[in-house]
Amino acid sequence: MSRTPAPKRRRLSPPEVDAETVTNNFYQNASQWNLEEAYEKRAKKQKGKDKKSDRLPIKTKEGKVEQAVPEEQTKEALDEDAVDALEDVDEESEDEQPEESAEPEKPLKQQILEAKEDLARIASMLSEDPEEHISQLKSLAKLGANKNPTIKQLTMATQVAIFKDIIPGYRIRPLGDEDPKAKLSKDIKRLRNFEQTLVSCYRDYIQAMARSVKSASRNPTPAQASIASTAISCTSMLLEAVPHFNFRSELLNIVVAKLSSRQVDKDFAKCREALEILFQNDEDGNSSLEAVSLLTKTMKSKDYNIHESVLNTFLHLRLLTEYSYRASTNRIDKETDEADGQPSKLKKKQREFRTKRERKMLRERKVVEKEMKEADAVVSHEERDAHQSEMLKLVFVAYFRILKMRKQNLMGAVLEGLARYAHLINQDFFGDVLESLRDLISTQDAISEDDPEALEAASKRDMSRETLLCIVTAFALLQGQDVTKSASGLHLDLSFFSQRLYNTILPLALDPTIETSSGATALTKDKKINAQTPAVLLLRALSAQLLPAHAQRAVQPTLLAAFVKRLLTASLALPEKAALAVLALVKNVVRVHANKVAALWYAEERRGDGVFDMTREDVESANPFAASVWETEMLKIHYSPKVREAAKEITDVVVSRRG
Repeated sequence: MSRTPAPKRRRLSPPEVDAETVTNNFYQNASQWNLEEAYEKRAKKQKGKDKKSDRLPIKTKEGKVEQAVPEEQTKEALDEDAVDALEDVDEESEDEQPEESAEPEKPLKQQILEAKEDLARIASMLSEDPEEHISQLKSLAKLGANKNPTIKQLTMATQVAIFKDIIPGYRIRPLGDEDPKAKLSKDIKRLRNFEQTLVSCYRDYIQAMARSVKSASRNPTPAQASIASTAISCTSMLLEAVPHFNFRSELLNIVVAKLSSRQVDKDFAKCREALEILFQNDEDGNSSLEAVSLLTKTMKSKDYNIHESVLNTFLHLRLLTEYSYRASTNRIDKETDEADGQPSKLKKKQREFRTKRERKMLRERKVVEKEMKEADAVVSHEERDAHQSEMLKLVFVAYFRILKMRKQNLMGAVLEGLARYAHLINQDFFGDVLESLRDLISTQDAISEDDPEALEAASKRDMSRETLLCIVTAFALLQGQDVTKSASGLHLDLSFFSQRLYNTILPLALDPTIETSSGATALTKDKKINAQTPAVLLLRALSAQLLPAHAQRAVQPTLLAAFVKRLLTASLALPEKAALAVLALVKNVVRVHANKVAALWYAEERRGDGVFDMTREDVESANPFAASVWETEMLKIHYSPKVREAAKEITDVVVSRRG
């Protein structure tokens, strides 16, 4: 039976559809696609390819050993058109949507408010338990790195308050090479972690403040200047509160660098006050020695072009009242025996008798007391004296160099310092200082009219004031020494200063600014001679010359008579207040030396003859006992009732002493 052939099927071509219909159908079908699910399945499929098979290898029929391939999981095929459409949609969405920042920028007020909240939270945590939350100091450092000046200043202020609160009363030593390997208890490890973290964060904080101050000096913008001012305030507070702690040198560098500048502002005053407080509160002298050493080196590097108030900080050193030895620029005079020059010891007769048992108990007691002092960190007198002796030499070197260089803006501060340190100056240095003062006064007389530069420089200086400063300092030095021993041993011509003082009285009496201070910023409450009026300086010098604290009987009658005559003459031209002060001084001189000066009021008691010459510069050759004090009668008809009463009191004292 023959097979009938299968009928041929006609292949039909698809109907012609326009492009618009195809596009519409594509969008209708695309709305039904689950693109997210397709994308997720595609991602999982790609991840699955990277998975390794954990099956054992198998041996094929050909004898080859191959790794077994896991059965592929059946999944629905992803339509390629859907995937392409998904990619197109993603690209279009990326093009249409603008780029958004990760975090929108907050308003400035909100940033400051949030920073305050964070600072308060961290500060409270550190105050409650510093050892537990010591790591929060690093969070504070991150806040301090903010570019906003306000936030940075708030962080600085918070940090200084926290450091003042949690810094211990001892200096933390650095760890050695073997310290981290040592076995420690849990409490010791916790304490060590606290100390090392504190030191590290404290160092970073000080370095950040130093950078802020330097950047302000290089780029003096208002924001940088404000940050630098805050940094200087924080530095001053730390130097006053914790000078014993680590990195004191870095704090002093910031303060001294500011004091070495010529710009005197509020920050300058803060640094100066911080240094003065450091000097006043330093018991062992270690901090003061470091500060004085750094300050003198900086002044020398600046060629002493500094403000005079920086030099006045030396007047706040405790060695002025605690140190008892005399010194010079290179030597300290200790108490020695006159015979062999060795330190004085108690003689055998002066020693207290003790038995052998008592001496043994005394030695044991001294050992225990020494250990107790070390445990209590008590400052020994030997250590303090060593530090103060080095400070004294550094101060004298600075004073003497400035005196030799003749820095006009610093002369008042130097002379005041020498006057205050007079009781600590040994005789060798004492002679050099007096000779320098004498040379300084002599150079004023050597100015020639033919030298225009010298005349111009002299016109800018107050010569009479400088002379008074030198004279006052010289007499203050004499009062701090044994005058008789100094004059005989050093062969000093002390009459030079007396003659200069005698010749200065009349020109000062005609000076209209005799009752005016040298500067508007002078602090008269501190009794600094550079801030006092010429009248006060004159009275100080006259009191030291005519009424010395020691050896009043050694004052010569001729000298007394010449000064009394000239002072009464000057009172006729002085203003009321200055005249009253001078008459009060004359009254005291007459009361103490009535027998020596009574001849000025009574002609029958005169010891010589001749004529009084008021133009003579030499006191001895002026022949004062040939004069009469007719000025008292003129002063009794003075326009001021107080001056009239003062002149009458002088005459009454002379009459009462004579009777």
